[in-house]
Amino acid sequence: MIQCCLLLQCLYAVASRPGEKVYTTANAHSHNDYEQEVPFYTAYQQGFGSIEADVFVKNGVLYVAHEQQYIKQGNTLEALYLQPLQRMIQNHDGKVYANSDQSLILLIDLKTAAEPTLDALIRVLNKYPQLRDHPHLKWIVSGNQPPLNKWSQYPGFIEFDGKKGWKYDQQQSGKISLVSCDIKRFTNWNGKGIIIQEEREPLQAWIDSVHQAGKEVRFYGAPDNVNTWQTLMNMGVDLIGTDKPVQLGAYLKNRDAAIYKVENNTHPVYPARFVNNDSLSGIKNVILLIGDGMGLAQVYAGLTANKGKLNLLQMINIGFSKTYSEDSYITDSAAGGTAMATGHKTNNRHISVDATGVNKLIPIPGIIASKNIKSALISVGDITDATPAAFYAHCKDRSEQDKIAKDFLQSPVNILIGSGIKHFNRKVDGKTLLEHMQQNGYEVATDTDHLASFSSDKFVLIDEAVGKSIQKGRGDILRKALVKSMESLSANKDGFFIMAEAAQIDYGGHANNMAYVTTEMLDFDKAIGAAMEFADKDGHTLVIVTADHETGGLSLLDGSIDKGELDGNFSTNDHTAIMVPVFAYGPGSLLFRGVYENTAIFDKILQAFQASK
Repeated sequence: MIQCCLLLQCLYAVASRPGEKVYTTANAHSHNDYEQEVPFYTAYQQGFGSIEADVFVKNGVLYVAHEQQYIKQGNTLEALYLQPLQRMIQNHDGKVYANSDQSLILLIDLKTAAEPTLDALIRVLNKYPQLRDHPHLKWIVSGNQPPLNKWSQYPGFIEFDGKKGWKYDQQQSGKISLVSCDIKRFTNWNGKGIIIQEEREPLQAWIDSVHQAGKEVRFYGAPDNVNTWQTLMNMGVDLIGTDKPVQLGAYLKNRDAAIYKVENNTHPVYPARFVNNDSLSGIKNVILLIGDGMGLAQVYAGLTANKGKLNLLQMINIGFSKTYSEDSYITDSAAGGTAMATGHKTNNRHISVDATGVNKLIPIPGIIASKNIKSALISVGDITDATPAAFYAHCKDRSEQDKIAKDFLQSPVNILIGSGIKHFNRKVDGKTLLEHMQQNGYEVATDTDHLASFSSDKFVLIDEAVGKSIQKGRGDILRKALVKSMESLSANKDGFFIMAEAAQIDYGGHANNMAYVTTEMLDFDKAIGAAMEFADKDGHTLVIVTADHETGGLSLLDGSIDKGELDGNFSTNDHTAIMVPVFAYGPGSLLFRGVYENTAIFDKILQAFQASK
């Protein structure tokens, strides 16, 4: 006799940490599927690998129901499962799932006496030989089961659901591929937080022992929420049961995009010296770094991926910004950028105009130019997009990017770096905007390789390579552009203002892609480190790091700081209303403590410059 399902010592660990094993809907089990509003099809359309039906035999017919008193005429195993499944296979040229060799388990839970109910199941399956003998269909009998010594009498297409603690000989074990267990035999965990160690260790050991015996594991009676699904996946459970097939399906379909593991070496952080960090005077320069779409989850994702270190999280003066716009609980980048650039709330889509869309609002570069304070705007997105545009343009609708580009001709901004070349190659009065810029005294380049060659403090670099993602090879341009701008403007005795935007943290949030978000956050942190280093060397530079809003509703469900691994979940593909952090470093950084409106960032910057609205 072999003890296939008894508790064994933990012989190996199932690889299921983030980045090691990605679960799909083939690992999903639709528990009590017949109680769905649309049985079979709901789970099937999600691509589930297992579907469960409780059956009762009555007058030789198998009915599907949770309890006998709920049996309804017409709700037979044939009508609800076998006939729809056969139609799907016929529609898919013999495959269970179209364009896939994925298998499907039909877990048939016998609720009436085992032998007559199983005999009825065999009879009905014999009417559907295409289903009975299909190589990618499994018929596993659960619930009431015939005596073990009779298992060998049943045809090969019938398998049995193994049970914890039962002893099976080699022949009986051969008819088992799945072992199911009530999770409450190990724990009364409610699905929140983690399973306590005293319960988790024997649970993990049992899972591993079943795997060592070559069988798959399923639990029933478990809580049915995201944290439970994630916990069971981390423990290597093969089939994740649910009564919420649509929700679990959506969750599993995004697993690949929700997982990130650092592939290269982490970046070193600058050893902060906090020069003049508590001073409220002597401020000559202000650097505003905007992580578009960056909330606390994005920050912590970066910290995790960089194995516990971020330049940003060395800053000790921290606040929170309330981001709602004039006309919406949830801001867009246009209104969010305008609030920081001008000190005024406005409607979504408005670029530095008030809520009427008529009256222009003067952004920071326009205000400080009268004091001979020079400015630079940098983005690793389109420089005519909403956030950077708010610092130089005036427009009722952010989509009018050609007009936004033209507005730069009236801006006092000294340095402009980003992508969006098509908006600047447009001709106005017989010349392209880039040619007009040259005529206005700017050095102009359309190749990032030229960045180091600019010889003045007045230049424009527009190159589509700046708008690539880190994953697609953008490289270190954000940090380099910031360093070049700081160096170029630092000779001005009256100081400078730089706004640099990590635009693509937002793009990754909209795409619900953890790797996209995290790699952009790490790139942003490198620029933050460069700004901190400049501030310490200069002693008169205030660095502010914040966001216009959070994007994606990101939550972090699991991870490992030691390994740089992340597993998360996005609640939306759009912006959210949650407050965003504000970090500050250098002289004037004390001004940024507390909770305040996003418009206050503008006020505090002008206060730092000893200017007024």
